[in-house]
Amino acid sequence: MVFEKYQNQSNVILFGKKTAFTGIVDEIKEQNENQKFVINLQHPHSGKILIKLKPYPAYERGDIIKFEGTIANYRDFKKEIYGISNYPQNKLIGKKGGAIKLLTGFKNKIINNIKMVLPSEKSAFLSGIILGETSEFSRELKNAMSKSGTTHIVALSGYNITILVKVVFGFLIWFLNRKISFYITIVSIIAFVLMTGAQSSVVRAAIMGGILLLAQQVGRVHSIKNAIAVSAFVMVLFNPKILRFDLGFQLSFLAFIGMAYLLPAIENFFRVNKEKDFFNMKENLLATLSAQLAVFPLLISSFKSFSLFSLVSNILILSFISLTMTLGFIIGALGFVSYYLSLVFSWAVYPFLTYELLVIKLFGQMPSAKISDLNIIFSAIYYLMLIIFIFYMNRRPDKRQI
Repeated sequence: MVFEKYQNQSNVILFGKKTAFTGIVDEIKEQNENQKFVINLQHPHSGKILIKLKPYPAYERGDIIKFEGTIANYRDFKKEIYGISNYPQNKLIGKKGGAIKLLTGFKNKIINNIKMVLPSEKSAFLSGIILGETSEFSRELKNAMSKSGTTHIVALSGYNITILVKVVFGFLIWFLNRKISFYITIVSIIAFVLMTGAQSSVVRAAIMGGILLLAQQVGRVHSIKNAIAVSAFVMVLFNPKILRFDLGFQLSFLAFIGMAYLLPAIENFFRVNKEKDFFNMKENLLATLSAQLAVFPLLISSFKSFSLFSLVSNILILSFISLTMTLGFIIGALGFVSYYLSLVFSWAVYPFLTYELLVIKLFGQMPSAKISDLNIIFSAIYYLMLIIFIFYMNRRPDKRQI
């Protein structure tokens, strides 16, 4: 198995005893009131552990740090993390070079470009929706997004890859031929995945985006359903544990399956006319509904609650999020060229960010439903009913086409 061959390694971690250990920062999880990040332990230890520190000095991916403290037991099978150390003594002793350092520096520069032209909360939110960087989100904003059902906006996904492809490929095609533009765009997608930490949702979106670009390049018909299957197979091949322990993987694929299979059935059921769709309101409503219906049992089982107004909040935000992300990528890129150019585009994105944050905070104050649990029988019956509905609507003639 690929996962066993390349990723699985024995963990050498000394628990419950004060010891000195060295690690390389692999992932930043939080960087606000406290720092929380994952490190790869170095010889003579091995494995991954979670570190919690005070906010300063601030560390970044690729930093090599020497610690002295106690490691306690901790389990995060999704990330292969098996220990945690709270507030150990720490000292920066070096930085890892190579592609990760280069990409991390590039990402931090983009974030700094955005910070230079926007206030702190708006720059943090914009960095979140284009790069998935939530380490500087306030606790209040995180709670508001959770309660309003809009947390997925900052979970890297197909939106990000789509905007990236449009910006990069659309720019390159003006100067280069289609073949060279295709290869550079594919490299850009891979770099983006590595730069943002290779989250399950963005890996899935990257694979599917790559398949779509390849189909267009070779002149073949693209099947989104086949792309879902291929991307899931590749990810499980490299790490089969994500099927059981990676909630992000499960939610991402269920939501996308809902939009691929359930959305057309719902559109047929309601006889939706897309020709008169103000700001894509109908499309956003039905897409959000399809995704939420697909993930409902898993969402309740995992979080024991759901937002009663998430459909409304998502409709109000998603109509503008694509434009906001596009402007965000442009601001981040222009910051390398001219501060004043990026400042001009920040004026354009400012009202959208103000509006989106207002919606999030408003609906974050709305009540949410609490559910103790859903048993497996209910979930099985629920998905069976969805499958029957999809099959029935697929066989039902679409009068819109007639």
